[in-house]
Parts: sequence; C-alpha cells; structure tokens
Amino acid sequence: MSHNELGLFLRTHRENISPAEVGLLTGPRRRAPGLRRSEVATLAGVSVEYVIRLEQGRDRRPSPQVLSALADTLRLTPSERIHLHRLTKAADPGFNCRGLGNLSRIVRPTVRALLDRLEPTPAILLDPLTDILAHTAGYERLARPTGLLDAAQPNLARYVFTDSRARATYPDWAHVADEQVAALKQGPFRARPDMAAFADELTVIAGDAFTHRVDTIPSLAKTSGVLRLTHPDAGALRLAYETLELPADDDQRLIVYLPGDAATATALDQLNRDRAQPLRLVLR
Repeated sequence: MSHNELGLFLRTHRENISPAEVGLLTGPRRRAPGLRRSEVATLAGVSVEYVIRLEQGRDRRPSPQVLSALADTLRLTPSERIHLHRLTKAADPGFNCRGLGNLSRIVRPTVRALLDRLEPTPAILLDPLTDILAHTAGYERLARPTGLLDAAQPNLARYVFTDSRARATYPDWAHVADEQVAALKQGPFRARPDMAAFADELTVIAGDAFTHRVDTIPSLAKTSGVLRLTHPDAGALRLAYETLELPADDDQRLIVYLPGDAATATALDQLNRDRAQPLRLVLR
C-alpha cells in the first residue's frame, strides 16, 4: 500500500488539471494527462528534479513557500491547501495532530440533541473508521431496508466493501467506494493501530477493490455532493449531502442527507408520512 500520500496527492492533482486552466497552449500530439512535471516546475518556480522527488516520496518536507507555489499552480481549493500542509506534517513520524490513542465512541449530549432537531432528515454521525455512532430515525428508515444497519456495530466502509447488497444499494458503487477510502485515509491512517487493523481487515475481505484504491486515491474526501441510492421500497433516490466536521476533540463527522430532486422529496416524505414536517427540496 502507498506510504507516500503527499506524492500521490500532488501527482493526482497535476494529472487532473488541464494546461488551459493555467494558461498553457497545447499541441495536437500531446499525450500526457493534465500537466507535465516540467510545466508544474516552471509555473511553481522550482526544478523539475524537485517535483519528481516530491512525487516519488524522496522529499516529503517542502518549505511553506514551495507548498504555496505548488498550491497556486495546481489551483487547489482552500480545503485542499490545508490538507496539503497536513500531509507534510504527517510525513514527520514524530508529529500527529490527533494522536494515536483509541477512538472515542462518546457522543456528546448536545450532538444527540442536534440529531433530534434534524428529524425527520436522514443524518448519521461517523468516527474516522466510519463506524456509525448515532443516526436519526429518518436515516433508520432510509438505511435499514438496505442492510446497512444490520450489524451490531454498523460501519459504512465495511458495508460498501464487504456486503453484496451494497452494489445494488449504490448505483455509483465505484465512486462511493472511492470516497470511503479517501475518508479513511484522511488522518494518520495506518500509523493509527485501530485504523491499521481495520485496513488489514478490508484488505483480506475486499482484496484489490480496496487495496488498489488505497494506492491510487488521495486522502481528501468530498464534503458535499449528490449520492444516488436505490431503496427497496422507495426506489431510486438522489440525496444531496453535506458533511460537517465536529471539533477535533470529538474526531467525528456528521453527514446530513436532503432530497436532491422532486421525486426524492416525494419518496422521503412517503417514508416519513407519519411526520408533519415535509423535507425541503435541494436543487442540484
């Protein structure tokens, strides 16, 4: 598995940005996806040899000035810039902003009260291993028929990679699997014993479907988007989701799902027909 998350992050973003986005002209014989290393080096004001060393993991601690130049060149968003700086810190074995202790499964009373206030909206609270620590009754009605909540300790990534029902539940299963790996890698990952044990479990059970993604997907999951889900009773749904990071002491994230089109709004209202308050449509 990849131990060069910084290089993977830089290479992936280099390959995903077009020359036109940075004001470069391209000829008809161009074959390289995205930007060439030499082009990144020129735009960032560093040597191409240095860009190669960063991508290959032979240098994992570039200066803040170099990081800022690379971030500008690769047109990184604010959250991607913050993550880039965190990756350089993670390369130092003596540094870990979150520590390597065991995960807390404590859900603060105010967080539980927030979930109650969100009803009947589907919402879940996850820890870094994607264990589902708490959820709304609206999420129960959405997820229970798919089998996601069958386990004594439901886990989102384990369901996606090891439960045969997941591929029917998620029409865009490959994309959902990508996002689960990105979320798992957002942090110490294998430097954390409980995360390493969980990654080993998925490696054994899911094999290449998991390990290939670990080697190729940067560790920054999307915080919002649209999830397609096939519900056994409600049919095809489009759910707009937003991810809210709780304070670092919690090390938890809250995902809230809203209807992404009129048909989904109607279907969710039907699932929640005993509720007086209908769900508001989020246009995408």
